[in-house]
Amino acid sequence: MSESFNPGGGSNIKESLASWGDLAGLLRGGDQGAIVPVVIPRDTRGLRWTILVWFGLFAITSALMMSLHVAFGGAVAGLAYGTLAVPTLLVGVLSVLAAGLWWWRGSIVEIEEGTTGILTKYGAFAKSIGPGRHYLWHPWARVDFVVDTRTEIPYTAPVLACPTRENVPLKSIEFFLKFRIEEPYRFVTSIGASNFDLVLSSAVQDAIRQRSRMVNTESAYDLRGSNVEDMRSLLNTQLHKYGVTITGCNIPDVQLPSQYQQHLATRERVAKELVAYEQEWELTRKRRIDTLLMDIERSKKTRDAKIVEVNASLNKARKDVAQMLEEQETEAQRVRYEIETRGRADLVAAENEAKAQHRLATAYRDNRAVLEYELARRRLDVGAALAERAPRPVVVQTEGGSGDGSALSTLLTAQLLPQVLDNGGGASRSLGASAAHEAFEGVQGSVAAAAARQQQMAEEYQSQQDTAMRQQFERGDGYRGGQGGRRGR
Repeated sequence: MSESFNPGGGSNIKESLASWGDLAGLLRGGDQGAIVPVVIPRDTRGLRWTILVWFGLFAITSALMMSLHVAFGGAVAGLAYGTLAVPTLLVGVLSVLAAGLWWWRGSIVEIEEGTTGILTKYGAFAKSIGPGRHYLWHPWARVDFVVDTRTEIPYTAPVLACPTRENVPLKSIEFFLKFRIEEPYRFVTSIGASNFDLVLSSAVQDAIRQRSRMVNTESAYDLRGSNVEDMRSLLNTQLHKYGVTITGCNIPDVQLPSQYQQHLATRERVAKELVAYEQEWELTRKRRIDTLLMDIERSKKTRDAKIVEVNASLNKARKDVAQMLEEQETEAQRVRYEIETRGRADLVAAENEAKAQHRLATAYRDNRAVLEYELARRRLDVGAALAERAPRPVVVQTEGGSGDGSALSTLLTAQLLPQVLDNGGGASRSLGASAAHEAFEGVQGSVAAAAARQQQMAEEYQSQQDTAMRQQFERGDGYRGGQGGRRGR
């Protein structure tokens, strides 16, 4: 049995020499607080069973020799040898059988579940055998090592006096890891359990010191529970050649120097006081907030009550305004009805006036044609009268032989003709003038009579329209009549 020493007071790894009966207890529980991943079983078989073999062969040979003496010797000697031959033969056979049973029982090897055995012949590696029962028939075949290959073995390595970035040595950093032996033959042949303890402790201390150099002293507590995946990768790289794999690791505890612990204690006390002050301030703030919330709720209730009063006043005002608007709307409707009725009446009057004017214009147009005809006829009469009064040429015929064609006779005739015409045509002139005057007065009378008749017709139509409108307004059909007339248009 070999032992290892860890100066940091952490876990120890070693290999132990034990019998097959104690093998399971050492692999699972360790030996005196040390981790035992490798056990060297004691080989108790040896060659002692061959003594029984040689003794049995000797006894069988002796029994055969005695049988020969019985066959070829005397009667007395044959009887004695015959009596001894049978027990000697039985003893020889039983010795051989006991030797065979001893050899069979000593060749049985049982490997625990989760472990691997390293089998050698003549001291050379033969193969790795798995869990279960195996038979080592060869006398010089033996299991030199039984290695735990399934259990994740815990390992604790506290590292002392780790300097930080400010070169302040920490009191200790505890590092915890779990490893598993993947290749047992490489592990037992290249390093062994005790040497692996030294290598693993050195590798862990180197990794921890590198990590502590990366942090400040005040933040050293941040190493607890921090991510150490890079350290695990580094350790796996270093230990892979030994057939070992690191399955997990962490930093459970960090201890600072005494002065820094006092400093941190002061900081913690100040932090606790700060937390207490913050809690007290939080309580005060909550109390003030609750008071303000109560005031706000009270104000809200007062505001809601005032809002209810304002809404009631507003509803009453709206009702009054609605009633006033309804009254004004009714008054406006009545006024509108009156205005529309008056407007409809004025419109009907205007339409009637327009119709009367149109009819009057038509009558004027018809009377004008009649007057123009009468005027044209009178003009013809006046023209005829004037034509009668127009000067007429007088032809004075003289005989050629009478001698009246002289200039003197012509002059005398020209002087006497006006007088003759004045006397004879005065009556006709006066008659034509009186006829023309009478014709003109007749035309004026006809025009005046036509105008008087047209005026009388317009007055009669206007009186009829006024009478109809008055009757319609008295019946109260003016507005509906106006709407009907509007819709009709």
